[in-house]
Amino acid sequence: MTITQLKYVLAVAEHQNFTKAAEKSFVTQPTLSMQIQKLEDELDILIFDRSKKPIQLTDIGLKIVNQARNIVNEADRIQDIVDQQKGFIGGEFKLGIIPTVTPTLLPMFLNNFIKKYTKVNLKIEELTTETIIEKLVDGHLDAAIAATPLENELIKKRVLYYEPFVGYINENDKLFNNKSLTIEDIDIDDMLLLDDGHCFKNSVINLCRVANPAERNSFQLESGSFETLIKLANEGLGMTLLPYLHTLDLKNAEEKYLREFEDPKPAREISLIFHKSELKMQIIEALQQTISGVIKGAIAFQNVEIISPIANK
Repeated sequence: MTITQLKYVLAVAEHQNFTKAAEKSFVTQPTLSMQIQKLEDELDILIFDRSKKPIQLTDIGLKIVNQARNIVNEADRIQDIVDQQKGFIGGEFKLGIIPTVTPTLLPMFLNNFIKKYTKVNLKIEELTTETIIEKLVDGHLDAAIAATPLENELIKKRVLYYEPFVGYINENDKLFNNKSLTIEDIDIDDMLLLDDGHCFKNSVINLCRVANPAERNSFQLESGSFETLIKLANEGLGMTLLPYLHTLDLKNAEEKYLREFEDPKPAREISLIFHKSELKMQIIEALQQTISGVIKGAIAFQNVEIISPIANK
């Protein structure tokens, strides 16, 4: 049994196809198939049920894959220990970012990071929180930037900043003349929301439940982007909430529609999250330092109330 064989098993388990797994593993399909066959012969079991399309794990195969993932992670830790000892910050690093953070935070730190850490091959994916958690647990991401807390014992976090919610209210709305907002002012039936899959939507719903626990979940309209929500609010179709950093990019004519909440401001906690195995910590720490260095000049709120991004059932 070898680490290489276990990596091939994990690749097939992920892609459910020997040819695709071989491509991702940078070997020929016969080589990959032969090594997995050797492992199955050695263990005297079948890891994969090849009669099914796509290929499926057998019951014992599922247990082997779970253990193989632990073994491969621990093997990777050896190289990680060596890299840290040498002070080496480089290699491939897969980073996930939730869509409601990407357009504001990524431009703030990316250029600084790639210029300072030229040996890091940063691969960035924009993903929902649910997918990020799955990929972190399965070892397909090294870290991610997401709203926390996530209540997952396999994931650790390093808080980057607290980002308040800001009301965006058209002049025809009943709240337009308010100089500031309270949580009790928010009516979910008058709220324009992001569509399903965005944890920011979950946070807004949770915020409304703090104010009105019995409130119905009947929404007038949902959309996939803040830009669309702003345009709809401008047309008088409802109010919406925006993350603070997003408000910095608004047109001058739209700034009159912004209303901040009274202290403690409802806010989301944005963190750098990673698997508890703590692999590639030198790169994670470099990311944290870079982001913290640029974000502190743009956002510095402390008197906040963190609203959970986890959807209430």
